[in-house]
Amino acid sequence: MLAKIRQRSKYYVPGISWIPNYSISYLLGDVLSGLTVGCILIPQSISYATSLAHLNPLTGLYSAAIPALVYSVLGSSRHLNVAPEAAVSLLVGQAVNAILTDYPDISHDLRTAIAIAVSTIITFQVGLISFVLGFFRMGFIDVVLSRALLRGFITAVGVVITIEQLIPMLGLVELEHQLNPESTWDKFLFILESVPHIHESTALIAFTALGALYFFWVRYIPEVLLVVIMSTLMSEELDWAGDGVAVLGSIPITHGKHFFAFPFIKRNMRFVKSTTSTAILIAVIGFLDSIVAAKQTAARFGYSVSPNRELVALGAGNLVASFIPGTLPAYGSITRTRLNADIGARSQMTSIVCSGVIVFAIYWLLPALYFLPKCVLASIICLVVYSILAEAPHDVVFYWRMRAWIDFGLMLLTFFSTVIWSVEVGILVSVTVSLLLVVHKSGKTRMTILGRIPGTDRWKPLNEDPDAAEDWPGVLIVRLKESLDFANTGRLKDRLRRLELYGPGKSHPSESPTREQATILVFHLADVEKVDASAVQIFQELLTEYQSRDVDLYMTHVHAAVREAFERGGIVRLLGEDRFFTTVSSAVAHIEMIELER
Repeated sequence: MLAKIRQRSKYYVPGISWIPNYSISYLLGDVLSGLTVGCILIPQSISYATSLAHLNPLTGLYSAAIPALVYSVLGSSRHLNVAPEAAVSLLVGQAVNAILTDYPDISHDLRTAIAIAVSTIITFQVGLISFVLGFFRMGFIDVVLSRALLRGFITAVGVVITIEQLIPMLGLVELEHQLNPESTWDKFLFILESVPHIHESTALIAFTALGALYFFWVRYIPEVLLVVIMSTLMSEELDWAGDGVAVLGSIPITHGKHFFAFPFIKRNMRFVKSTTSTAILIAVIGFLDSIVAAKQTAARFGYSVSPNRELVALGAGNLVASFIPGTLPAYGSITRTRLNADIGARSQMTSIVCSGVIVFAIYWLLPALYFLPKCVLASIICLVVYSILAEAPHDVVFYWRMRAWIDFGLMLLTFFSTVIWSVEVGILVSVTVSLLLVVHKSGKTRMTILGRIPGTDRWKPLNEDPDAAEDWPGVLIVRLKESLDFANTGRLKDRLRRLELYGPGKSHPSESPTREQATILVFHLADVEKVDASAVQIFQELLTEYQSRDVDLYMTHVHAAVREAFERGGIVRLLGEDRFFTTVSSAVAHIEMIELER
């Protein structure tokens, strides 16, 4: 019993397995990758918190440090880097702005307190949703969104973030606050109309930094860190702040009365209803990004990851982080995870090192970033967005070359709904269309007509074997090619009727039938391993209807479990014991004997 508990505990808490067995030979690669990604995350997390979520820079750093520590113990991926993401931070920022519009005349301190409360309760809900989904083994949701829909959404988010960041890069933040454009399209038009008001120094610094980030490269030293250090030093030396360039300013190490606070206090809970939809969207999108990143690296290095364990680990990380007021939801990143693997990470130790780097920055490096220009932070986000947008043309060309017009259309639908309306509408469209597609495909019972191979007792599908042929008109032998449930039997009657009148090929309902109605129907059920109560009920109604048309019915290759369900549901009593046969050949022999007697 004790051995079984130990074995199970290693599955549920992977840290119990890898920490005692950690090899010192992994240390160099883990430390190097942890240091590198940590140096990248410091400016990135500050950028996401300030520019996208409209929060204190400190919240972004805590959001990158705490969930990663929790994930290193509970996560099943050795390389996944967990921290705030651009799309997730944007959703939090939009939720914060939407709620603050209801409080137009409050003080700056009260606005900050509301923003912290909204972010905290969103992170708590996101963690709870992810944890519950993993606990109840709902990790299969990673197959809900198709690649085309996900690509359309991610590309649209990249465009939305780019437009959002062009405003601080051009020095138009104050003018934006005055005019308050709402939608992404409105902000795009605002930028075009505000060209005469661009702050030249801010724009020059921002685009110079962006160019340096794109072209500058030094081995083993993150270009993001170099640009941050250089721009901060130059800003202090040349007094860019005096020229009207917005800088990061002083960042207090703590905020609020307490470092830790329960996320579900009354002050936060009043925003639950207005933020639940955002939390659900973040949980879905964050998990999809995380599981894609985890599976890619796992396949590359030959180990497996569990979607359910990932949900639990990500949920637990966000739940713990929500006890620090104002933290952002944290999920895995495809680009940072890939960088982790390329540098040499071998285990979850790299997440611990990365968190240590960020905690060090919080307490010892933040004062040195006082003069860091905010437009440089916006440039860093634009560089991240570039990696998102760079993959879109490949998928567009692929869908076009494959003539996958449905996938191409779905990608465009998601893209334009996100850009023109909002990120929430884009996600809602993505999930709704994906679910409809899944239901549409699962609602089609796979079946085919069997024919005899001449001179043998073998039966093959007519549309797969050209030698297969039906023996007599009116005798239809149908093979159901999957188990039956409430989803795929709802349209069984219609699909069976089309198969009976038109055969296995494609046809339009307006065409005249190409086959005569069946007088004898044989069901081949070798592939039907299970059948639920709803399917039995629908199947019984179908058989009753065929009997009312004087169609003789037979069953072959019936599994024991299916036979038991048919007995309980009254199908055996409806047809009679003599209508069940072990093989199609024995059923056909019985039919031939009856026909000869007639």
